[in-house]
Amino acid sequence: MELMKSPDNIIQDRTQQQHKQEPEMQAQEGQQEQGHHFHVLAVDDSVIDRKLLEKLLKVSSYQVTCVDSGDKALEYLGLLNNLDSDSTASSSSSSSSSSSSSSSCSQSSQREGLKVNLIMTDFCMPGMSGYDLLKRLK
Repeated sequence: MELMKSPDNIIQDRTQQQHKQEPEMQAQEGQQEQGHHFHVLAVDDSVIDRKLLEKLLKVSSYQVTCVDSGDKALEYLGLLNNLDSDSTASSSSSSSSSSSSSSSCSQSSQREGLKVNLIMTDFCMPGMSGYDLLKRLK
């Protein structure tokens, strides 16, 4: 239908639509400001998938941190002090002390100034799978 309109008419129609949508856009901006307080940790061994997740979430106004392994996710959350010393322990045991985990996680969040609200993880990764990561976090 726009093919039959002149460029001036198309521009005029679009500006009228934008003026009608301004209240909706202001409401969405308020929601986006709230979204900035929502922090997502994306864990995936695939660079392409990490970039895609990051882009989709940032477009939706989420704060995103991407890591490429379960070990790095645990390290980011403050649940691993040193990857070298804990890498053998993480493959041999899948449980950790819940009291030390929760205290180190809160310390890491305070250090980073960020609270992780959601963890999105790939299920099948080399080393620690997404399922193993979530079991360790539980």
